[in-house]
Amino acid sequence: MAAQNQIDTSNDARQRLPAVHRLLSERRIAAFEAILGRECVKRQVNEVLGKARHEDGRDGGRLIDSIVARLESCLREGLIGVVNGTGILLHTNLGRAPLAGEAFDAARALATGYCNIEYDLEAGARGSRYARVGALLVEITGAQDSLLVNNCAAAVLLILDTFAKRREVIVSRGQLVEIGGGFRLPEIFERCGATLVEVGTANKVYVKDFERALSTRTGLLFRSHLSNFAVRGFVEEVPPAALVALGARAGVAVVEDLGTGALVDLQRFGLRGERTVQQAVQEGLDLVAFSGDKLLGGPQAGIIVGKRALVARLRANPLLRALRVDKVTLALLVQTLRVYATQEYTKLPLFAMLATPLDDLRKRAAEYCARVPGARAARVQSCLGGGTLPDASIDSYAVQIDDARAELAVRLRAHSPPIVGRIEDGKLFLDLRTISPAEDVVVMRALQP
Repeated sequence: MAAQNQIDTSNDARQRLPAVHRLLSERRIAAFEAILGRECVKRQVNEVLGKARHEDGRDGGRLIDSIVARLESCLREGLIGVVNGTGILLHTNLGRAPLAGEAFDAARALATGYCNIEYDLEAGARGSRYARVGALLVEITGAQDSLLVNNCAAAVLLILDTFAKRREVIVSRGQLVEIGGGFRLPEIFERCGATLVEVGTANKVYVKDFERALSTRTGLLFRSHLSNFAVRGFVEEVPPAALVALGARAGVAVVEDLGTGALVDLQRFGLRGERTVQQAVQEGLDLVAFSGDKLLGGPQAGIIVGKRALVARLRANPLLRALRVDKVTLALLVQTLRVYATQEYTKLPLFAMLATPLDDLRKRAAEYCARVPGARAARVQSCLGGGTLPDASIDSYAVQIDDARAELAVRLRAHSPPIVGRIEDGKLFLDLRTISPAEDVVVMRALQP
């Protein structure tokens, strides 16, 4: 009889479960429909109800809490904004360079309507997709011409396919790098049908090494940025100008994958000088490829600048159509480049973060300490990341909290919005150089016990 009573009670509890349509109308649940869509919300409601039917009972409040938790988990599985407390300014896993607000506003205006992306308003006929951004790139870099594709790896792919298919490419052995995601430069060469000719050793290479490797099958002399590592000590490399001179004598184009895309001397922001695109152009490189979303501070894009005749050959390659960018990327890049044309660099979030005075960060850290139990200010080093300047760092201040089991770090990542810090020696650090002042209130609230 006792067992029968228990079964009856369970059945009563299951019968008391609210209907799906009532749960969908609950304010906290209904708020997710605009973001996740009604079908996704309904599916999560049904799954929680299904689980509840196998339990002895559940009050309405707990049921709604469970559904909201499931929906918040769904949100975190998609693309959402996060607070970057890592101190890595160009964090590859967090989207690299934050975009300038003005650039985003311009792109939004173009994306929500029609635009003259390939239309010549004066002639009333089809125009060039790349004319507007190309003019800015020529003005800023000093190159004769330019071209745009969807990322820097695509830029290298297009160059190799155009000039080195079934031909040889001579590269210093010390520059055969692996880039993010496990993609290796030799494998890209192979996929393009180019024959890789390695010269020199891992630490030393001379002009004579390149000269000896020249043959009637040589298609390119190639330089590559070392990206996220550096070689120090007993080393020797061929200066770009010397390689350009050799290429001119041999009638072979010299190409460089510059990677980082610096368009301004970073020494003004307290970092050791990174070779700029303008310097590479002045040194005579025939083609230079670089990224739009690293030190340039714009959207993901692969940019090629160089000699007019060579860029024309790239533009004639049918592969270009598969690598082209859309109107949103073009709009974002044009607006970003206009910052360089006016030299108002701190309009770009990357340079605004670099230019933030250390004393401002110290004062913000002190405010955290006054409001968050157990917090203390810590002098730390921020870094650029994103495959740029691996040896460079900049002084900063972080909020430091003991977190031996990383429980706080887990809780912050589950917060809305998620807050990502770094753990060192059992302590959580939230670097304020990569947390904007506008985010301080959110972070302080999340840090409360």
